[in-house]
Amino acid sequence: MSNENQTIHEFDLNIIHDYFRNTERQGPGSPEITLKALSFIDGLTPKSKIADIGCGTGGQTMVLAENSASEIIGVDLSPDFLRQFNQNIQNHNLQGRVKGVIGDMKNLPFQEEELDLIWSEGAIYNIGFERGLNEWRKFLKKGGYIAVTENTWFTEERPTEIEDFWHEAYPEIDTISNKVAQMEKAGYLPIATFVVPESCWTYYYEVQHPQMQESLLEKYKGNKSAEDFIAYQRYEAELFNKYKAYYGYVFYIGKRIK
Repeated sequence: MSNENQTIHEFDLNIIHDYFRNTERQGPGSPEITLKALSFIDGLTPKSKIADIGCGTGGQTMVLAENSASEIIGVDLSPDFLRQFNQNIQNHNLQGRVKGVIGDMKNLPFQEEELDLIWSEGAIYNIGFERGLNEWRKFLKKGGYIAVTENTWFTEERPTEIEDFWHEAYPEIDTISNKVAQMEKAGYLPIATFVVPESCWTYYYEVQHPQMQESLLEKYKGNKSAEDFIAYQRYEAELFNKYKAYYGYVFYIGKRIK
């Protein structure tokens, strides 16, 4: 593959947002997995405030909203994603309790100890797991929760091809035990960890069907960045099918204790 040394962060964000803006989720997950993670969160009330960081078009946010009574703010950098997010709010009749705002996860628009729960599915890698846990903690009330998915190694040793790919794409990828240790060091009591099922990844790649990819290539005909991005997505899917026993998403849920 000609672009095997590139990472997702090196592609044109506008192309990435255009590609994913009509998908329900922008990463592996499902309503069932969101609900499973939510089941570990205690004490949410109508007065609680939840922030969904890197909310995308809000697939998981709508699940949170329909299964809690709390106020929810979705934060994302992409105006395209947020337009769909706000349309989803209307479609689910959640106006008044859920809203989407443009924001940078490196500079969140919240006050210290304002939030009861920080949620982030498939997005914390944009800032890095350790940095996100450390910088976001101040926005949580004491005893507040954080729930994130993170790409994680399932084994101590991996084939060179997949190890090289993910260390280039996301150098912070690590084992579950090391991620839990990072959570503890950042000031959280680990509450739960569980592996996001393989079926969520399979569905995520199935949604990126050839027609969707060809449509983007036609729209950006002659644009090398678009061509490289599609090649990258296809290569990533091939690697998952080949090496899925070695890595995947893990949900990490922690409670602020300091």
